[in-house]
Amino acid sequence: MKTLKERYQKEIIPGLMKEFKFKNINQVPKLTKIVINRGVGEVTQNAKAMEIATAELTLIAGQKAAITKAKKSIATFKIRAGMPIGCKVTIRGDRMFSFMDKLVNISLPKIRDFRGVNPKSFDGNGNYSMGITEQLIFPEVDYDKIDKIRGMDITICTSAQNDKEARSLLEAIGIPFRKGQ
Repeated sequence: MKTLKERYQKEIIPGLMKEFKFKNINQVPKLTKIVINRGVGEVTQNAKAMEIATAELTLIAGQKAAITKAKKSIATFKIRAGMPIGCKVTIRGDRMFSFMDKLVNISLPKIRDFRGVNPKSFDGNGNYSMGITEQLIFPEVDYDKIDKIRGMDITICTSAQNDKEARSLLEAIGIPFRKGQ
């Protein structure tokens, strides 16, 4: 079975060159990075939640997650400046391709009542964002070891010039977009 990186180089690049009539292979949009972000709101009540959330994100991404800290103090949320409030990880290179392959072929089909991802979540510059409501769709997460269902945001950054090119790239990779929109 071909890996996503091999399929990208042998099938997706020629297909996109033909579709958009690119003259140079460097004009073809490609994946640049994937950013997985997770806010941990209950850290004000449960200090252990940050360690658990960071460990899960590290397990899912395959590399260590960085802790994000609050920039401002917000009294209504009991948050002080400098307090850890989330974690994120940026994946590039071979890890990015293996994560994308796992997301498309294993994780997304596990979502209950899944009809496809929202096709309107592009930012206008060729980047796509999606929210995942629970971490259980990833095969690395052990059901018995989780204490609470936590979601995450996944942003797929591409080198595409516009949303049409980015959508064609992601469809070729295998992202299932919702029909009728």
